[in-house]
Amino acid sequence: MSGLAGRRVLVTGASGTFGRHLCAAFTAAGARVVGIDRQPGTVAVDHDPGEGEGVPVLGCDLTDPAAVAPTVAAAVDRLGGLDLLVNNAGVGGPAPAELPPDEVVRQQLEVNLLAAWRTTAAALPALEAARGRVVFVASRMALLPLPLAAAYGVSKRALVAYADALRHEVGTHVGVSVVYPSMVASPIHDSTADAGLSLNGVSRPEPVAGVVAAILRAATARRSPRDVATTRRGRLELALARHAPTLADRLVRRTVAARVAAGDLDAAPLAAGMLRRHRDATG
Repeated sequence: MSGLAGRRVLVTGASGTFGRHLCAAFTAAGARVVGIDRQPGTVAVDHDPGEGEGVPVLGCDLTDPAAVAPTVAAAVDRLGGLDLLVNNAGVGGPAPAELPPDEVVRQQLEVNLLAAWRTTAAALPALEAARGRVVFVASRMALLPLPLAAAYGVSKRALVAYADALRHEVGTHVGVSVVYPSMVASPIHDSTADAGLSLNGVSRPEPVAGVVAAILRAATARRSPRDVATTRRGRLELALARHAPTLADRLVRRTVAARVAAGDLDAAPLAAGMLRRHRDATG
């Protein structure tokens, strides 16, 4: 896939922060794009080659097993085939690993992992016919997890494991790439911030444009890259997590200890257990 002109692209989570920018970028590059999101509608783009209608978004709850396959089939039919699937839909939220899994945990596993799995499975026949590609939008937390966000880290690490297994099964015919953004300002972080667990000071923010550019690189490279970082720092962090996990753990613990010492988590009820143990350990 050298270039995007005329390519048929399906983007999940099309109405979200990344999704809107992806639809605009793919359309500007000459691709034909259809989106999927919980609510049907249209994503407005500045470079609409049509009649100003933007990118159509088909409504679908990706956590509903019965709804995914028909919606993907409708998108493929509308595009006349499929060259690229971008599994971008995702949700976040606080979830301490010490507490039993609740609805927040279930939702993150459903959306971040199982929805992508269902969508990919439904799209594979069309992708294989076109010798196309799948790009999964994961997170640096898939390899460099943070405390109090266990569901997000677990779901994104599981997504990477799914991508790895998929690559072994279909990689002769379909390219499989994973992109690892860090923190980008978006509503996905609202519930975490509301719980007093802001990522400020833990994860360095990066612009949406950099994430979009990384996804486009994965989509247009001569050969599908396995893992794609979105920044130079991201490449370093991914290498550290893969090749020096003990050192990576030490750096995370140091960062968390600094936040605890600064009182950044004092107002977060979900952090109470971790704070108590940290203070017991440090006297």
